[in-house]
Amino acid sequence: MSDQAYYVPLGSTEAGVERFATTALTVSTWADTMQHGAPPSALLVRALERCQQRPDSRLTRVVIEILGPVPLSEIEVRSWVERPGKRVELVVAELWAAGPDGSERAVARGTGWRMQTADTTPVQHAADPALAPLSQSHTIEMEGRFWGTGFVASLDWQWLAEIGCEGPGQVWARPNPALVEGEPLTPIQRLFTVADVANGVGAKLHPSEWTYLNTDLTVHLFRVPEGEWVGVSAETSYGPDGVGMCAGVLHDESGPVGRINQTVQVRPR
Repeated sequence: MSDQAYYVPLGSTEAGVERFATTALTVSTWADTMQHGAPPSALLVRALERCQQRPDSRLTRVVIEILGPVPLSEIEVRSWVERPGKRVELVVAELWAAGPDGSERAVARGTGWRMQTADTTPVQHAADPALAPLSQSHTIEMEGRFWGTGFVASLDWQWLAEIGCEGPGQVWARPNPALVEGEPLTPIQRLFTVADVANGVGAKLHPSEWTYLNTDLTVHLFRVPEGEWVGVSAETSYGPDGVGMCAGVLHDESGPVGRINQTVQVRPR
């Protein structure tokens, strides 16, 4: 089992279907029997990018739905074009795994709009301000903290504003392992290997007293990210009935690249 990748490829059974072994690097903060949301999200994005791939288009919006706990087991990814089109098309990928009764079921689903690209360099504009640079960040000792194990420990973290602070939590992060053993990360795969941490970065509740699992992840990308580091500026709002919403901005070192939203289920421990 690899200690340098989140997943190990086991081959394809047919067109649009791949199987993977899961490594311990994917383990969730909330339970050591399931995966953190980030690696499955990135694996689904990998499938969305590769499905009937076109050099003149890219993903512009991705929605990840977590349909149930993603187990630490062999998993299968299935992908297809749901709505073909020359300028805009909808691509779908699902992650399947064996349930408690042994039968396979979908545990996560990703949908992505792919848009034909064109040169709009003269009019490019970012509505959100850039994140403070890496040179202004600092490290925090993660080992021994509630969130310092499993997947979270596989990232390099450089903090600008700590978890629980007033206003948005802000961090630069980058994954150390490969997503799939033997493969380099594409820029959007790298982004999604980090993006799901927004819920934790923007949290105002301590995880030893509360759980706040997200059920989904929506990312809009107006620019393809560059470089190794992903910047996250995010803050979670909590309603009175056990529901929260995390909202934030995703960055590379040149500036913002898109926005992220997550729905959060909030419960006391």
